[in-house]
Amino acid sequence: MDGSTHTTEDTWTVAGRTFRSRLIVGTGKYKDYAQNAAAAEAAGAEIVTVALRRVNLSDPSQPMLVDHVKPDRFTFLPNTAGCFTGEDAVRTLRLAREAGGWDLVKLEVLSNTKHLLPDMEETLRALKLLIADGFQVMVYCSDDPVYALKLEEAGAAAIMPAAAPIGSGRGIQNFLNLGLILEQAKVPVLVDAGVGTASDAVLAMEAGCDAVLMNTAIAEAKDPIRMAVAMKHAVIAGREAWLAGRMARRTYGDPSSPWAGLI
Repeated sequence: MDGSTHTTEDTWTVAGRTFRSRLIVGTGKYKDYAQNAAAAEAAGAEIVTVALRRVNLSDPSQPMLVDHVKPDRFTFLPNTAGCFTGEDAVRTLRLAREAGGWDLVKLEVLSNTKHLLPDMEETLRALKLLIADGFQVMVYCSDDPVYALKLEEAGAAAIMPAAAPIGSGRGIQNFLNLGLILEQAKVPVLVDAGVGTASDAVLAMEAGCDAVLMNTAIAEAKDPIRMAVAMKHAVIAGREAWLAGRMARRTYGDPSSPWAGLI
């Protein structure tokens, strides 16, 4: 970055916490926790999501996430992956708060279907329960601008619309709805779920998202560490392009050099 034209660090803030990296990575599907840690480092991530129902945080007789992905290096974002009711989500996050003192959390309440899209009615109900219980909640949601606004009005710390179904790798399917969510939001908006490759991350950031969250795109790549590096650069490039302001789209050509004064 050219220090002569960029004098302030480009950070983002959620629930009063400020971060430099705009790439959040998960802690699932890797061959082991060591590879997971290496990928998180390669991605330059500062936040990692932790699926409390699937990741070992407490049984020392088994490999433990915290032995590799260090809590003093990364901000842990406990999430409710695998929960299908508000009560399940609240119970899971209360256990997280008791175990690690975490109050910044990610809420996801899934519909019990193969597409794994969120149950938005249940998500909104769970959010209200968590807010009343003192949590700061980043919310995984559908790309519905109406529900996104309801979540924000209910106190969500961040809105996290799915680009596509979890683990599908299909990229952003509805740029119109994402744009409407970004236009109305007064809290951070992060694309969460469905990213497949670096170009998907670039497009999310070029659209104006504050950050991107991904897991499968890195963990299931043939070379997860190299993909983590690619995603790091993709998020940076997309953010820089958004800040720069892209050129106007035109129907017809426009010469790079003027027609006047030709030799």
